[in-house]
Amino acid sequence: MASSAFAACNPAVLPQNCTFETCCAAQSHFAYLPTYSGNLFFAICFGLLLLPQLGLGIFYRTWGFLAGMLLGLALEVLGYVSRVQLHQNPFAGNPFLMYLIALTIAPVFITAAIYLCLTRIIVLHGQNLSRFAPKTIAIVFMTSDFSSLLLQAIGGAIAEIALEDSTQRTGINIMIAGLVLQALSLLVFLAVVGDFARSCSGAALSPDPQKRKTRSRAIFKAFMAGLVLATVLILIRSIFRAAELWGGFQGPLWNDETDFLVLDGAMMAVSTVVLTALHPGPAFGGEWHAADWSLKKKKKGTAEGGYLLASKEVEPAL
Repeated sequence: MASSAFAACNPAVLPQNCTFETCCAAQSHFAYLPTYSGNLFFAICFGLLLLPQLGLGIFYRTWGFLAGMLLGLALEVLGYVSRVQLHQNPFAGNPFLMYLIALTIAPVFITAAIYLCLTRIIVLHGQNLSRFAPKTIAIVFMTSDFSSLLLQAIGGAIAEIALEDSTQRTGINIMIAGLVLQALSLLVFLAVVGDFARSCSGAALSPDPQKRKTRSRAIFKAFMAGLVLATVLILIRSIFRAAELWGGFQGPLWNDETDFLVLDGAMMAVSTVVLTALHPGPAFGGEWHAADWSLKKKKKGTAEGGYLLASKEVEPAL
């Protein structure tokens, strides 16, 4: 087991050659030794969530949601396994790079799954009630997600391999830009959700009997509340990570593991537990595909998902 004690600082030793006996904590990636139990707990937690997500996704055929959740959870597992490795050797470069990139970009895939849920919720209630078509919401938020992913991944890679402080700072700034973009996207998403909820209040919803039945189910209402809760938790996490990186790798937030485990690990763990316990498959009760939408413009009276849609529900004004 790795010792928690570090030797005195020895700048003559290159970081990649450091050991507990030759270097101090300041020469590692953190001013602390990552805990074994805390990081192992989150690695196991996210790993266990992969199983029900896989089973529910296949059973209910929620392929887009399944892909986003599996990728996000797998990256969370990789990130925390890498932190466990850093407990054994806090000077190791590869585990740090995997941790930095994996845990930074993992929520991007989970938010993509959340965005897909909203597009189907809109179809289930009536597309005419939304300011934006489901395809518009999907394209805009997925594009933002992809841009955020690129910024965070590229920034993380630059920050880790940088040989000069200025280059490392550039990489950190790129990561911050990606995190800020993600946080802004989530804020806008919550505004879109709030606006759609306001439009639905007291309005005439889709009269289709199957859709009306699905909307009235308690599990579906709980699912929508869980979706909002998960989004808020991921937003808190994104704001924290941006603030953490703002101070750099020598900043107080970066070097406080308790803050990280609570405001990143716990926020993501609770949000993914909610998205698993309140999975859209059971919530939609078989209407997930009936609430599907197409990137192609539909003609009046076109059948979508087995139901005939009124023209006003097919192509809302943008």
